[in-house]
Amino acid sequence: MTVALARGGAIPLLGFGTWQLAGDDAYNGVRAALDVGYRHVDTATGYANEDRVGAALRDSGLDRSEVFVTTKCPPERAGHELETLEESLAALRLDVVDLWLVHWPPNGEARPETWAAFVAAAEQEKARAIGVSNYSLAQIDELVEATGVSPAVNQIPWSPFAFDERLASSHEERHVVLEGYSPLKRSRLDEPVLVEIAHEHGKTPAQVVLRWHLEHGVVVIPRSARRERIEENFDLFDFALSPAEMGRIDALAS
Repeated sequence: MTVALARGGAIPLLGFGTWQLAGDDAYNGVRAALDVGYRHVDTATGYANEDRVGAALRDSGLDRSEVFVTTKCPPERAGHELETLEESLAALRLDVVDLWLVHWPPNGEARPETWAAFVAAAEQEKARAIGVSNYSLAQIDELVEATGVSPAVNQIPWSPFAFDERLASSHEERHVVLEGYSPLKRSRLDEPVLVEIAHEHGKTPAQVVLRWHLEHGVVVIPRSARRERIEENFDLFDFALSPAEMGRIDALAS
């Protein structure tokens, strides 16, 4: 399952996150994820694991074209964006990333000059798509007004307990794909609604939360260092949630 990006290409709705995975955990986690079937891996300069992620990609035996790779530029590197991307590409040992994100608004500001450097990276074909993370809609609008280029993606915290239909539709109106992080950490997996729906489908509440993201067309990037959990988080494609079930889950945010 993928969702189209506004300026071309598509991003897999389910990805493997690598936040807080270091050293062998990062390498083994990515290897396991790719073996299980993930084709989208999310890393960042700030995670200090791009080299291990890149090694796992190479050792997987998969063709580069089969895996969507995201990395991010930390806010403290504002003013050195293109240099940071070159360092990321060298660590990953890639010629291009599929998606490059501004990890946080530098000093809490939109920083159109940083975004202009991202636009330049896309024009230089160092990043196939560019986006932001943890940006408000007003900050996204500021970037577009300054450069005429909209972020392909905004990666933000997301879960059924933070569901905001207006925020989701506002991203859609701007042709910005919503990507959620920390989906399980931010969910109450013992919530009776999730437990009941999971029981109906023979799944876990965590799987229901992840499937809920997919049904909404929201990219989601669960992370784990344990192979059994990596497998569980990927096992989402043999069931679907009904409109009534989606409505009950949506209502958890109210």
